[in-house]
Amino acid sequence: MFKILIVEDDLDLSNQLTIHLNKWGHNSKAVGNFQNILPEFKAFNPNLILLDVNLPFYDGFYWCNEIRKISKVPIIIISSRDSNMDIIMGVNFGADDYISKPFSFDVLLAKVNAILRRSYNFTSESNDILVHNDVTLDLTQGIVHYNDQSIELTKNELKIIYILMKYNKQIVSRDKIMEKLWDSSCFVDDNTLTVNVNRLRGKLKELGLENFIETKRGIGYIIS
Repeated sequence: MFKILIVEDDLDLSNQLTIHLNKWGHNSKAVGNFQNILPEFKAFNPNLILLDVNLPFYDGFYWCNEIRKISKVPIIIISSRDSNMDIIMGVNFGADDYISKPFSFDVLLAKVNAILRRSYNFTSESNDILVHNDVTLDLTQGIVHYNDQSIELTKNELKIIYILMKYNKQIVSRDKIMEKLWDSSCFVDDNTLTVNVNRLRGKLKELGLENFIETKRGIGYIIS
């Protein structure tokens, strides 16, 4: 599930976008304070933004530029202003795509999913990407992404976080994790597992994920 922030002051259109995107498995949220969008952006931490141009207080080009100062999150501009100059301005301010109103919701969804695939290497038919809250695990590259940062994992670290994210919000026993590592012809005893988990925690802490893996004493581990 990807989080999509909708910055659109037309309430009817904003509601339609929210319903349509949620219907297709996304978690979308509409901005409420158009005078200062950044706090809502930071709090929601979206994977993609749908941004109107004609907004109260400051236009979409302004907010696109402000967001680009702090984030590389994909931005799609949706606007009734469809001149070449408007499109050029949108791209120059950092937008990834520009859709003119009125538009087909099916076309919009196709563009949203295409940009998400390019940005997060995700397809609904693939298990190469796992997402939990704001944490994205890329199995093909052995990388964890969080808050526009990423860090590489060792083979064992990757397998450990994979099984924890696969069993989302469930306690995974130490035996089950060691069995997973054993199946890959890599023997790991109980002490070695502890060392690997601690190293993984250290790397996650560098990304700001200090308590992502919780220990359930005498049972195993669970992700928060």
